[in-house]
Amino acid sequence: MEFCDECGSMMKTDDGMWVCGSCGHAKPRDRADEQRMVTTQGQEETEVVDVSDAEDQGLPTTTADCPECDNDTAYWYMQQIRAADESETRFFVCTGCEHKWREDDH
Repeated sequence: MEFCDECGSMMKTDDGMWVCGSCGHAKPRDRADEQRMVTTQGQEETEVVDVSDAEDQGLPTTTADCPECDNDTAYWYMQQIRAADESETRFFVCTGCEHKWREDDH
C-alpha cells in the first residue's frame, strides 16, 4: 500500500505507476520495495470461536416485562446506534423466550 506524498490519500497502481485517486499525483512503482512489504502469507492462523450461544452470558438482569411472553426478567445492554452526540440505547433480551427489544419500543 502506498500513500500520496502530496495529499496523503491512498494510491492505486496503474501500468507500473502509483497514482493518487484524489489529486492525480503519480510516481513510479519500486518493485524491490514492494517485495519487502508485509503480507499475511506465512502468518499463523488463529482459531475462530463461535460465541453466539454465549451472547447473553455475563449481562446484567433487570425487571422488565417481555412483550412476547410476559416474563418479568431480562438481560440488558447499552449500545450507541445514533450519532456520537446522542445518548446510547438500552436493549433488553428476555430471560425466558430470548425476545429482543429496545427501551423505546413500547
